[in-house]
Amino acid sequence: MGTLVPRFKTRFSEYRLVPATGGEFEIRIDGKLLYSKLATGRFPDPDEILKQLESRLG
Repeated sequence: MGTLVPRFKTRFSEYRLVPATGGEFEIRIDGKLLYSKLATGRFPDPDEILKQLESRLG
């Protein structure tokens, strides 16, 4: 989250980290799934998430 907050701080009204179990790691925007470790079997590259956020947020 260190890179996300400064870069998008004026575009987010809120962000939350929600603890999970069972290998879950998901990123959602407005309830819509942006990334799922369970679906891909791997953690995302930070640049991969930044590109998806930029695309989604315009």
